[in-house]
Amino acid sequence: MGEKKKILIRIGSLRHGGAEKVLVTFLKNLPQEKYEVDLLLNLYSGKYLPEVPSWINVYHLNKGEMITTNRLQDIPQKAFRVIYQKVLKVFPNLLYQSILKGKKYDIELAAIHGFRDEILNSPLKSSKKIIWIHNDLKKTEFHNYSDEEIRKFFGFEKIMVISEKIEKDFHNLTQNQAEKNKIVRIYNPLDTEEILKKSEVGIRTSEDLVPVFISVGTVFPQKGFDRLLKVHKRLLEEGFPHKIQILGDGYDFSNIRKLQEDLGVTESSTLFGFTDNPYPLIKNADFYILSSRYEGFPTVLFEAITLKKKIIATDVSGVREMLENGKLGLIVENSEEGIYAGMKKALIEPNGFVAYEENLKDFEMPFTLENSVNSIIKIIDEL
Repeated sequence: MGEKKKILIRIGSLRHGGAEKVLVTFLKNLPQEKYEVDLLLNLYSGKYLPEVPSWINVYHLNKGEMITTNRLQDIPQKAFRVIYQKVLKVFPNLLYQSILKGKKYDIELAAIHGFRDEILNSPLKSSKKIIWIHNDLKKTEFHNYSDEEIRKFFGFEKIMVISEKIEKDFHNLTQNQAEKNKIVRIYNPLDTEEILKKSEVGIRTSEDLVPVFISVGTVFPQKGFDRLLKVHKRLLEEGFPHKIQILGDGYDFSNIRKLQEDLGVTESSTLFGFTDNPYPLIKNADFYILSSRYEGFPTVLFEAITLKKKIIATDVSGVREMLENGKLGLIVENSEEGIYAGMKKALIEPNGFVAYEENLKDFEMPFTLENSVNSIIKIIDEL
């Protein structure tokens, strides 16, 4: 077998985001006998930490929870973290010598687009560098990347992207065949078996007498839960009884809770916060609704498809691809009006969803966990 390949993987933390979950699923299915893996976190925290296999070495720059507040007593620690991370970014040698103990890596992987510069500025000139892009960079929460910024990603040997839309954006900026060859489309490693198994845990049949719409995601403005609640209120006022369930946590949670109170819909809508196992609730609901303003590739639809839900989704990046252009679910305009029209249809003519259910019955997922993991292993092995 010879030497194991040495791999360094970098990500911010293992909090409950899509990319974090995907990374951990990948690590759990990586063959231990082939690789020596070091995972470097900026912040040693997150829901998925316990799931990292024990053979993987986990290093960190800072420990503790994410500081999202600006309370006076948190400022020194927050400032220290920022400065410390900045110093290590400007002097990567310090980081590689001290925290990583001078180890040499064959492969360095940025698990999200935000670690582009950290990996490209690695003092290890001979390592092969890979980046994994989960977001539509033209439309991200904090930072829309210019073409010039996106061009910098071509410093990597391989650019792994998770959707057709992201792949196209990169292809449009390539200047030669060599650059084209760097871009690889990878389906997110998701475990269908695990989803089905977990959906059976403590399953209770729905005692709701009205239709239930469920939506799952990190609570950011991007996910459009505000639009969902406003439409919910409007439909209730028009005399269509139904319930809304929102599963997830995020920095916008208190705003959404306040909106829920302001609209007076605390009885008919529930904010569950983060749950390790959303699947019984999804399985139990009548409709799955994706109210997002934009996406990279909405993995959660994959879960709704696996559980054969009646789906209503806004027309954002990745949705047409996942719902096979409207064969597997109802695609609505990406607006409050679109969400309203879709939900109203579900409430007025539920029979309109029969065709989707038929198509979902025989639908085979084109992307299995094994295929995804194997395609990443192949990239690592061939570099």
